[in-house]
Amino acid sequence: MSSQPVFGRKHPTEGKPSDDAESLLQALTEAARHSEYSYSVRKLLLQAAQALAKPNAAPASKTTKFNSSADAIPALTTAIHNLQRDKLLFRRVQELAQIGGWQWNRNDDSLFLTEEAHRILRRNHALGTMSALQSCLCKSHRERLQKTLAEIRDGTGFDLELQGESANGTPFWISMIGEPDPHDPTHASLSGTLQDITARKHAEEALRQQAQTDALTGLLNRDAILGHIATRLHAAGKADIALLYIDLDRFKIVNDVLGHSAGDQLLMEAAHRIRCAVEGEATIARFGGDEFLAACRTSDDPTRPERLARQIQCAFLSPFKLGTDEFNVTTSIGISRAPTDGRTPKELIQNADVAMYVSKRRARNGFQAFTQEMASHQQEQLLIETRLRRALDNNEFRLVYQPQVDLRSGKIISAEALIRWHNPELGEMRPDRFIELAETTGEIVRIGHWVLSEACAQMRRWREQNLYIQRVAVNVSYRQFLGENLADTVERLLAEADLPGHALELELTERLLAEDTSDTEQVFDRLRRLGVRLSIDDFGEGYSALNYLRRLPIHGLKLSHSFMKGVPNAISDVAICQTVTGISQSLGLDMVAEGIENELQRNFMLKLGVNIGQGFLYAPGLPAHEFTERLSAQLH
Repeated sequence: MSSQPVFGRKHPTEGKPSDDAESLLQALTEAARHSEYSYSVRKLLLQAAQALAKPNAAPASKTTKFNSSADAIPALTTAIHNLQRDKLLFRRVQELAQIGGWQWNRNDDSLFLTEEAHRILRRNHALGTMSALQSCLCKSHRERLQKTLAEIRDGTGFDLELQGESANGTPFWISMIGEPDPHDPTHASLSGTLQDITARKHAEEALRQQAQTDALTGLLNRDAILGHIATRLHAAGKADIALLYIDLDRFKIVNDVLGHSAGDQLLMEAAHRIRCAVEGEATIARFGGDEFLAACRTSDDPTRPERLARQIQCAFLSPFKLGTDEFNVTTSIGISRAPTDGRTPKELIQNADVAMYVSKRRARNGFQAFTQEMASHQQEQLLIETRLRRALDNNEFRLVYQPQVDLRSGKIISAEALIRWHNPELGEMRPDRFIELAETTGEIVRIGHWVLSEACAQMRRWREQNLYIQRVAVNVSYRQFLGENLADTVERLLAEADLPGHALELELTERLLAEDTSDTEQVFDRLRRLGVRLSIDDFGEGYSALNYLRRLPIHGLKLSHSFMKGVPNAISDVAICQTVTGISQSLGLDMVAEGIENELQRNFMLKLGVNIGQGFLYAPGLPAHEFTERLSAQLH
């Protein structure tokens, strides 16, 4: 029988690699001695097919010809091709997915890793043992993997995320999944996958940083600092932490006058100065608005909170350059310590906040540590706040009227409406005990509206009784002035009381001048067109913006009663009274002297050219019926 091609060739060894050819020749020689022999080509790996060859001559014959199976040879060729294709595809898939395979025998620690697994582990040499693989991991994760492998005895698998280091020290992350061989009852053989998850870990860290970072300043945000404080309180055992609550003084002025862009620039620069001032000794966060928190340790340095507060204040000594302008911005800082001032983040922050406000009230650009006396004050403030919210609905407010008199004749020419509050539980409450709190809570807007309404209604009643005075003065708060529709409210109340605009005077604070904006200018303009008089109360106590006195429609100044106390003996008080009087006269503004309590003070102000005053020399704030009686007596 003539020979047929084997693998499409005339000679079985034609065109074959030398190693396979040698094996094939050995197989053919063996087949010559036996009736049948199976030969598996070594490169098939998985026994995809078998090449069958049978001799067509007896063993004694000198020549032997082989017949190949007609259907086995094409199938084998196809199988080889498919295996090669699958092998290449599998390798490519591993590369794309960044997944490698591994197989480990715990008995001899031998480890097989695919080519991609070596790349994932950042090693260009073979890692033949599990111990060698573990050496690629950082210490804590190496121990974690060792512990996991040692505990696998019942056939369960594992899924770990581990951090490693490349040969040059660059960190990377892998996901390692493994399972014991289900056909091995001893569970000595394990296999699984390695996947490079470094990019995912970096993305997760970026998202975590984004979630914990203030977008404007780059500092930690509110949630992050709360978590940090809680961790420190829990980890320290004895609560080794102190908080600095930092508030920027006069930030709102910059934000309102120059706009939000300048305000943002100021906040970024402030954050930079605070960060540099603490020099890594504290964790810094932007807590909200213009408020920052600094958390520091105290066990190694009990004086650290106060020292850092001074360093922060020094960092704010130089002015902030915003565009072409320069602004001096200072800080008010409150300090609280654990555990004496609080055992939770909320308590520590709340008490540091209380201390900060005490510092701000006493003198800006200062710091104050929290005390238990402040805690008592805070509790009292909370009680007042809750009662204040119900006071208006319960008709607990009333107005009294203090006469403003002609200092030459002593006659009443105007009145200032002053609010009083009597609470059944708290008793008689002076304005200095609740006005600031009403400002803080926003309740001042409702209260202020009620005062305006009552004062206008009382002015109408006096006119109906033919008891005429020039005007009634009402204090308007900062929040009320900047609130919506103040000018509309005033116009409506004047119309309801049938009063001309000049019968009402609004007393404003210097803070309004300092924070003058286009919005305030519009309100000023509306009130001016209504004929309402505008004056500055307690002039000289705060931010005396003389430039605004020229530009805004201000009719008068009220000299603060605090300057009247030392007149005529205290040189400084006398000098201030002379200066303020000179300002009012040079600008053509009316002047009212508050706090006149004796004839010496009255005569002193008359010599300065001030003709209108009020104070206990004439009368305190009077109930409406007593004021009415005095007006009636003055006419008869």
